[in-house]
Amino acid sequence: MLDAGLLTDLRAALGESGLITGEQVRERAVDINGVRPRATAMARPRSTEQVAAVLRLCHARRQPVVPLGGRTGLVEGGATTEDELILSTELMNQIERVDAPGRSMRVQAGVILQRAQEEAERHDLMFPLDLGGRGSCTIGGNIATNAGGVRVVRYGMMRGLVLGLEAVLADGTVLCGLNRMLKNNSGYDLKQLFIGSEGTLGVVTRAELKLVARPRSTCTAFIACRDFASLVRLLAVIDSRLSGQLSAFEAMWPEFYQVTTSERAGHAAVLPRDYGMYGLIETLGSDPEADQARLEQALEDALQKDLILDAVIAKSESERRAIWEPRDDPWQVQNQYGLTYNFDVSLPIENMESYLASLRHDVVKGFADARTYAFGHIADGNLHVIVTPGVAGESSRHAVEDAVYQPLRAIGGSISAEHGIGLERRGHLSISRTPEEIATMRALKQALDPRGILNPGKVIA
Repeated sequence: MLDAGLLTDLRAALGESGLITGEQVRERAVDINGVRPRATAMARPRSTEQVAAVLRLCHARRQPVVPLGGRTGLVEGGATTEDELILSTELMNQIERVDAPGRSMRVQAGVILQRAQEEAERHDLMFPLDLGGRGSCTIGGNIATNAGGVRVVRYGMMRGLVLGLEAVLADGTVLCGLNRMLKNNSGYDLKQLFIGSEGTLGVVTRAELKLVARPRSTCTAFIACRDFASLVRLLAVIDSRLSGQLSAFEAMWPEFYQVTTSERAGHAAVLPRDYGMYGLIETLGSDPEADQARLEQALEDALQKDLILDAVIAKSESERRAIWEPRDDPWQVQNQYGLTYNFDVSLPIENMESYLASLRHDVVKGFADARTYAFGHIADGNLHVIVTPGVAGESSRHAVEDAVYQPLRAIGGSISAEHGIGLERRGHLSISRTPEEIATMRALKQALDPRGILNPGKVIA
């Protein structure tokens, strides 16, 4: 339980509505998996100054603090204990300014991604980050996890979309680096310390985001291939033919497509469900007619070369949504098969087919009733894997984690492509990072948070 004196001081700093306790916390802070927090108090600051006040109070008392955004994380990055204080950015939800000529937007950390996207569109611009949780994830959370999503092949990760940011250190010190310029080589680029650090080095409070011109055309196609090798060859052809317009190239293995287009799932199968491999292609351009014709011609050429077996091209926004819906609903696996273990790994494209074949073999060898489902952003090497073990328990989780993670060591893969480390993957960090890298991470943590109060135990022990 938290110290009563601290709660009194927090109420004085935040106002009565700025601090909630008890059952209210458990009801409001439920995460995407339905898990309720163990923490019994939640601070809800409205400004950077209030965040600094909260952290000064907590630092003085060595009170652990867990920053919380949209609660869409999948690696227990926001997990709490009864002795920890949640610091929620839900009331820090203001879009402060849009600089249309300079193509930037300044937002508070609690702004929902979709709202930032819509505000950019009002100014005839686009914020390129896009992912399935757009309606609930926050900009602060996107920064803390260095979010990726479906447009990385064209626009990169969140790290490349942040021009500047403001963060509060563990002792309440405010680092205001709200740079608006693309070019700024004046000393260390401190914002990079906080992007992807999962709230362990500081609490991001505001950010200056990079915007781009709003596309005038969106062309979407769903294709079927004979096998994975054909899909990889298609990626090279499509990317070279579309003059830099390719913004998404998604892969779906047949088992995943069959589940997400089943009668129970409720999503239409826009192509027959018995092909060997599926791909989703999307381009963003400036000339609707010419761009559509270019995509159609590229697919026709691929069909003549036997790279694809079937294809459908969206002719309306409703058809585009119908193509994306199965891809954006991996939760159907859990809905239909119960317990699932979810992973997002990255590895060289040339290793994907053998990696997945070996993984399927190892999982079935360990659990006869297990199933493995795969989809992902293969153009950037990101593979999402869902395993239904058929049996619950910590032993099954550890066995599946080893089967997923251990092969990545030999091929230079990563145990986390975009979801972060949190608590769940901390024990496997040495697969993707050297001892020297981990030691440097510890040194950074010690320097910026010497009392260890920020998101304790996440990323590194």
